[in-house]
Amino acid sequence: MAAQNVLYDAIVIGAGIQGCFTAYHLAKHRKRVLLLEQFFLPHSRGSSHGQTRIIRKAYPEDFYVHMMDESYQLWAQLEQEVGTQLHRHTGLLLLGMAGNPELKAMQATLSSHGLDHQYFSSEELKQHFPNIRVTKGEVGLLDKSGGVLYADKALRALQDVLCQLGGMVCDGEKVLDIKPGLPVTVTTTSRSYQAKNLIITAGPWTNRLLRPLGIELPLQTLRINVCYWREMVPGSYGASQSFPCFLELGLTPHHIYGLPSREYPGLMKICYHHGDAVDPEERDCPTALTDIQDVQILCHFVRTHLPGLKPEPDILEHCMYTNTPDRHFVLDRHPKYDNIVIGAGFSGHGFKLSPVVGKILCELSMKLTPSYDLTPFRISRFPGLGKAHL
Repeated sequence: MAAQNVLYDAIVIGAGIQGCFTAYHLAKHRKRVLLLEQFFLPHSRGSSHGQTRIIRKAYPEDFYVHMMDESYQLWAQLEQEVGTQLHRHTGLLLLGMAGNPELKAMQATLSSHGLDHQYFSSEELKQHFPNIRVTKGEVGLLDKSGGVLYADKALRALQDVLCQLGGMVCDGEKVLDIKPGLPVTVTTTSRSYQAKNLIITAGPWTNRLLRPLGIELPLQTLRINVCYWREMVPGSYGASQSFPCFLELGLTPHHIYGLPSREYPGLMKICYHHGDAVDPEERDCPTALTDIQDVQILCHFVRTHLPGLKPEPDILEHCMYTNTPDRHFVLDRHPKYDNIVIGAGFSGHGFKLSPVVGKILCELSMKLTPSYDLTPFRISRFPGLGKAHL
């Protein structure tokens, strides 16, 4: 139980993967840190739950490729610390039509960074991945570093390590009020806390905390349908058959991605990288499966590309993305209060980068020089939101 009269070095609001890694890095720096979570842990109401996420180095942007190099190192370090496997290597197969600009950009960044990858023509794709039906003109690019992260296990591991390092985790405490200043005061449904610094990593609830602090970020919360598809022959799309994660580019307005069967026996996870705008409090309102446009897009994709799967999902779950207009993160200090740091807008691709994101948010709160150029992540890139104090 956190003591009410303690002055913390930092309070982190939101115990998703970004908040957990931020608190972890602060504790590593011997800071007295409190991690607050509005729901009782573990929970499935945010963006970090579920068993798996894709990890990859293939990105069109150089700055993400650069960040992923350290991210892999930090994931391995956490694995070693907790003695638990948090990552499985599978490779990531990028699929797209020959000449697809995003595919070409990923190939260029992998090449320029000297990362191991392999290009497949349409005929080579058919030979190497016979359980994928290739569209005419479709080619492939294998990011050999790609694989699967065990999301739920990673969250538990971080929370355990944080407590071992002396940090505090208080769940089931919704933040009701933030009073800026030195110290900053955070009032929850249970009590009030004070800290020298505050880091907000509240996912879809970010703007609810920021509005009373005089700023609103251009964030859109989307409900994502997480779909699982049954193998007609059990194991045919599993890791034992060396089937990789995949990312389909360009066939639909948004990416389609998939992971080898593991979470549910005989089921493969395939999702559409987009969803419907939703209030995070109403995420679980029921929707008829036949009315969900993205599921119909996935049904068509599975029918045409993955003939070894049944073309309707067996299981449908929900997750949330919090998207920025450019799909890049917000990693910055509040424009007015420099002891309030914001990590937001991870746009459905932040999990793999969370070790480095947490390090950056830790550095910002400690007034250290950030390890990376934060130009792509500054609040000031959004018109009308002013220049951030970095």
